[in-house]
Amino acid sequence: MLSRLCQRALAPLALRSLAPSLSAGTLQVSRQFHTGQQCLAPITPLPEMGGKVRHGVIPEEFFEFLYPKTGVTGPYMFGTGLLLYLVSKEIYIITHELVSGIAIVSLIIYVVKKYGPTVAAFADKLNEDYFAHALACKNSAISSLEEAIESEKKEQSRVEGRKYLFEAKRNNVAMVLETNYRERLLTVYNEVKKRLDYQVALHHLKRRKEQDHMINWIEKSVLQSITPQQEKESIAKCISNLKVLSKNTQAAV
Repeated sequence: MLSRLCQRALAPLALRSLAPSLSAGTLQVSRQFHTGQQCLAPITPLPEMGGKVRHGVIPEEFFEFLYPKTGVTGPYMFGTGLLLYLVSKEIYIITHELVSGIAIVSLIIYVVKKYGPTVAAFADKLNEDYFAHALACKNSAISSLEEAIESEKKEQSRVEGRKYLFEAKRNNVAMVLETNYRERLLTVYNEVKKRLDYQVALHHLKRRKEQDHMINWIEKSVLQSITPQQEKESIAKCISNLKVLSKNTQAAV
């Protein structure tokens, strides 16, 4: 208590001589660390095996504690002297219950020596089975979590590649729209071409009909203008021309 009071009294004087950067660290160090919550303290793992004992119940640490002070025989002399002291001072009175206690202890020692290894092996097997089951559960949980992590990574990669998929879909939709637009343009072009071809064919037909009508009209007018006398003269002229041509041909042959 006095040492703590002295430290608390001298701490402000010592801190005044320190730099500002060091005084904050010193204040932090001077605080008591046992004032924290006990639930936040780390849990010490329990040992799987017990410590070494002698004679079944006396821990090995007791002998190691007395060896530097009393030597090898010190613990045995201490136990013997303590027993004799209790008996001599009649703190522990020897009665018929002592014989019963010795018999019971002997029976317990016999049972432990006889069936102890079998029970220990059975308990170890149960413990190993328990740890194997716990390890299997742990491994299955780890594997399931790893699979979940892998699936989550795949989903993240899919989410990252979603923009490329949407871009490809947009391009496909744009290509479909462009194809439909060009098909409609081609349809309009063909329909307009058909109508223009019809108008051209109609114009040619009309022109041909006009020409035929004009030819027929001219022929009819020419035939109407020829008299019977002119017709006879033209026929005679044609016959005479044919005769001259035949004579010329015969002469040439």
